[in-house]
Parts: sequence; structure tokens; C-alpha cells
Amino acid sequence: MTKEISRELPDSLNGDLRSKLMRWETLLMVFVAIAFFTNTQLSPYFLDPWSLSDATFNFTEKAIIALPMALLIIARDIDLSVASTIALASVTMGFANSMGAGPIELAMIGMAVGAVAGFVNGWIITKFDIPAIVVTIGTMSLYRGIAYIVLGDDVYRSYPDGFAFFGQGYVWGVVSFEFVLFLCLAVVFGVLLHKTTFGRRVYAIGNNPTAALFSGINVKRHRLFLFTLVGLFAGVAAVLLTSRIGSTRPSIAMGWELEVITMVVLGGVNIMGGSGSIVGVFIAVFLMGLVTFGMGLMNVPGIVMSIFTGLLLILVIGTPIIWRRILSARKLRSQKQG
Repeated sequence: MTKEISRELPDSLNGDLRSKLMRWETLLMVFVAIAFFTNTQLSPYFLDPWSLSDATFNFTEKAIIALPMALLIIARDIDLSVASTIALASVTMGFANSMGAGPIELAMIGMAVGAVAGFVNGWIITKFDIPAIVVTIGTMSLYRGIAYIVLGDDVYRSYPDGFAFFGQGYVWGVVSFEFVLFLCLAVVFGVLLHKTTFGRRVYAIGNNPTAALFSGINVKRHRLFLFTLVGLFAGVAAVLLTSRIGSTRPSIAMGWELEVITMVVLGGVNIMGGSGSIVGVFIAVFLMGLVTFGMGLMNVPGIVMSIFTGLLLILVIGTPIIWRRILSARKLRSQKQG
């Protein structure tokens, strides 16, 4: 019964108890408005178009990984190695750059390394039936370790000029290439999850993988595809991040896996699988971006932001479960009294 409860809740605090005003996405929008208003009070420059554009750089790369991660978590899996995949892809791009690769080749290499890393995760998990959290914790250390072995304490710099466009370019006025790419991908993943047979199969696998298997869905193949997809977009994020900062260190993107998963869960995707929406994740990444940007305006240290992210993750997962248990206890008491 506990599992059924926790699987239902993240879409709304109270199921269909109240009205649409109590929907999870509506509550997120309220918090986005509060964060936006708070930031305007913290800095008179926040509403400047260039400040708003800078704020989007705060979350777009992580948000691009959060989109496929949402599908993976809905299917009852998780990938904790995405930040290390970014490090591995970035180091590989740095090495290729030292060999004379051009901007397009670097981008292709980064995405290919990410896809291969994700495929390796999915292959080990589906082939040997090992829990995803165990395998991806292992590859989290493996991929990061390879990056340290290759680069050590050195830094790859001097990327070609054309490569900077991916992470620093603007397509129209203050609208960055990264932000436009994220918006386009959000639409694509929204359609993929909510309007296609593949999306319905992802929900079916997340709700009951055994029943999905007996209904004719190739569960292993879908899981393998989802892990590869997450790896591919970790590679995309590696291209954007490396391009934006113009250098590569093996410690790049350290701790990003926590923020990516927080974005997904904050968006209403059930950590137990089976429910969630891209709309919720879309709103959640804006909320996370505004909150972290606001803390940046207050000169809050990065370690404090990490503590905040960890607490937020626990709060988001725990609150709906506790809320539902309170309601269940009240209902049980009223039935006994009746």
C-alpha cells in the first residue's frame, strides 16, 4: 500500500482531493513567481534583459539532462553517472582538440562519448540484471577516474573560436543558443512522453515492468534506449559547458547529478517510477535556476547551495508521502468513529 501511495502523489499533493489549484505544477508556478519577485528585490539589475539571459545559463545545461532523466526515472531507473559522463566527454573533446579537431568534430565526439557511456550503463544493467543505482554509482567513479588519469592536474584550453558558439552564442538579441536548444528539446520530449506509443510504454514499464513485459513490450530494449538517451544528452551538456567556460578540468560538473535529479523530482516525477510530466520538470528547472541565481546575488557559497539542493530533494520526496499518510490516518480514524 505504501508503494501505491508514493507512486500516486508527486503529480499532486492531494491526488484529486481538491481542485486544479492544488496540482503540483500550479504550486511550482507559485514558487516560481515568489522566487522571481524575491530576485527583483535582491538586485535592481535582475530585470535587465542581459541579467535574465545570464540567469538561463544557470540551469540550461542541467535541464537538458533532466529531460531524458525524467523518462528514465518514470521507467523506474536512475543514472547517477551523468556528471562523470560530462567529465569524460569533456576530457575526450580536450584531447581531440589538442589533436587538431574542429568545432563540429568536437561536438560530435562529445555527444558520441556520452552516448557510449550511457549505452555501457544500460547494457550492464539490462544484460546482468543489476540495479541501476549500483551500476551507475560504479560508473560514476569509473568515468570520473578515467578523466583524472588522462588529464591529472592539467587543464585543456585553447578551443577553436567556432566552438565557443555552442555555449556562448546568441541566436536572437539576448536569447542564447543554449536556451533555445533547451526549449526545443522540452517540446520534443513532451511530445515523446505524452503523445507517442513509446511514452505510454515508458509509463507502463514504470508502473509494472512485469505486466509490461507480458503485454508485449520489450522492457530491456526500452531501458537500454533510455540509458543511452540520458548519456547522449549528458554528452550534449558536456559540449555546451566546455564551450561556455572554454576549458576542461577532470573536476568539471562535479555534483551535477544531484541537481539534475532534484530538478526531475521537484517537477513531480515519482522517484518510484510510473508517473510525472515534462511540464512539471520544465517549471521546476526554472524554479531551481531562479533560486540558485538569487543565492548567487546574495553571494551564497557553492557548498551552501549544495546543502540547500540536498535538503530540497529530501523535502520534495518526503513531504507528499507524509502528507498522504496524515490524510490516510485521518480517514481511518473517521471510519472507526463512524
